[in-house]
Amino acid sequence: MYIHQRDDWPWFHWDQDGLAIQLAAVRHRQGRFIGRMEAIGFQLCEEAVLSTLTQDVLKSSEIEGDVLDIDQVRSSLARRLGLDIGALTPAGRHVDGVVEMMLDATQKYQEPLTEARLFGWHAALFPTGRSGMQKIKVGAWRDESTGSMQVISGPIGKERVHDQAPGAERLAAEMSQFLSWFNGTSPIDPVLKAAQAHLWFVTVHPFDDGNGRIARAIADLALARSEQSPKRFYSMSSQIWNERNDYYEILERTQKNTLEVTPWMQWFLGCLDRAFDGAEAPLASVLGKARFWEVNAGESFNARQRKVINRLLDGFEGKLTSSKWAKLAKCSQDTAHRAIVDLVKRGILAKDTGGGRSTGYLLTEPAGKTSPGL
Repeated sequence: MYIHQRDDWPWFHWDQDGLAIQLAAVRHRQGRFIGRMEAIGFQLCEEAVLSTLTQDVLKSSEIEGDVLDIDQVRSSLARRLGLDIGALTPAGRHVDGVVEMMLDATQKYQEPLTEARLFGWHAALFPTGRSGMQKIKVGAWRDESTGSMQVISGPIGKERVHDQAPGAERLAAEMSQFLSWFNGTSPIDPVLKAAQAHLWFVTVHPFDDGNGRIARAIADLALARSEQSPKRFYSMSSQIWNERNDYYEILERTQKNTLEVTPWMQWFLGCLDRAFDGAEAPLASVLGKARFWEVNAGESFNARQRKVINRLLDGFEGKLTSSKWAKLAKCSQDTAHRAIVDLVKRGILAKDTGGGRSTGYLLTEPAGKTSPGL
């Protein structure tokens, strides 16, 4: 029996006392993480948001086997966020649609979640009206034209049914109840509400396709509400992708059990906690910049020096020479040499001992200066 077939559906419940310590720890870490990221400065904050949303869009699609082009995703996001990242890679309708859905969910988190809004998200995900080669019903709840909605795996003749969603005749009432609950006020902690919303939506499975991506977007919207901020610095979808086998396993076990969903809530909280750890890798460049400028806050730099140093912090390929400095800063080689000598004297740059025909320079790690971690 699936949980949506039970008499007490959809009255989810869990061990509130048993979750209390885990929830408090995750919420404390969430607050510290967001506070730390918002303190790195406006420009670096924008870079962090762009990096995070890029990973979120890529991984949420990749969970469903849809691999997007990272440059198209990043360019589409930058254009819509009004960020200058240099030359933009043209993005296809499919990429733009996924980006539009994610931004609508996270940037407009305070707006109510409505049927029309969900239909808009779904239409954005499938701009051609097809999922692969198959024509699907877009911007509307699914019907029974292609049979009952099942989540299956395995070869033909040996399929394994992981989940069977409610019949199409129930969807209008099911989604009306879900949206009323989601938009209403309740004593449930906002992070727990994100976990419940994810489970509830993906169990109803109201669309022909795209249900997982929309469920994760709804959870992101709820998490943005929990932080009262549109800025995203960590990606639940990236962490779910890393743990996708466990994700599908806990979903299946929960959907074939009772409405007592403590194990699902524990898994979701744990995944969120691990998402904070997972944020460090994609944000390494941004955090490296923040740390450099923080520990060198007492130093003075002219505009050209700041520009070149930021290029080095972004992961400059090859070694920095005076001729490369001149090209980056658009100045004469003499001016470049003087700027480099100044930074070497102050211990900001050091000569690269790797050898070669031209003298190269590297950024140094300021001795005795540390920066608190996240």
